[in-house]
Amino acid sequence: MVSKQLHIIMPVKDSIEMAEKAILAIVNSGHSVCIYDDNSTIENANRLDQIAQQHHIELIHISTLTDHPSPNYRLVLQHARKRALLNQQHLVIVESDVMVKKDTLSLLAQHAQAGVGMVAAVTTNEEGIFNFPYHYLLKMRYRKLAKETISTNKRFSFCCTLLTHEFLQKADFELLDPIKNWFDVTISHWSLSLGLRNLLMLDNPVLHYPHASRPWKLLKYTNPWLYYWRKFTQKKDRI
Repeated sequence: MVSKQLHIIMPVKDSIEMAEKAILAIVNSGHSVCIYDDNSTIENANRLDQIAQQHHIELIHISTLTDHPSPNYRLVLQHARKRALLNQQHLVIVESDVMVKKDTLSLLAQHAQAGVGMVAAVTTNEEGIFNFPYHYLLKMRYRKLAKETISTNKRFSFCCTLLTHEFLQKADFELLDPIKNWFDVTISHWSLSLGLRNLLMLDNPVLHYPHASRPWKLLKYTNPWLYYWRKFTQKKDRI
């Protein structure tokens, strides 16, 4: 059964209405999900408790694991990798601003074959147009090949991405740089360096609302100067 092959996780940081929709999309697709609450407000953490109880899903409050301030993506990846390896599963990361479809996760699993490190679903806006982080595809011929799955050396995002059990066995996440906040680029390149392929599924799109959980990052598009000022002076968004 596909669901037993997958350890599906979702890191959540506030933006609770969007997160709840993303969680329910996974539940409604017939899969379970483990939620990592990364120091949401007390009100939102309580709401996550209610959602978890109602839908019988696992919820881990990161504050019970560490007193390190958010974001704690490194810890989440380390914790989730160990769980996936223990149960001989692939690890699937679905971010809290992504809406999966009924067959999204099953289709990812179908491509988790020998020699593959990562399998990602392409992201789109509500009009079905490729958007962040795969908007670069609009400038490439890949847009005409949307019915196919392509192998790419481009960096992947963790928006909706499967890390294969084979890759998890070969990559020790304890080695991830503690100075960084996000590890999409690092892990994408890591997979390739191990001789594995990264597959981006153009025929398996998911709806993505970029940076819904961390709206300050939208400044990258509306006010780049302010974004990079905050990034460097406040040491935010270290990739």
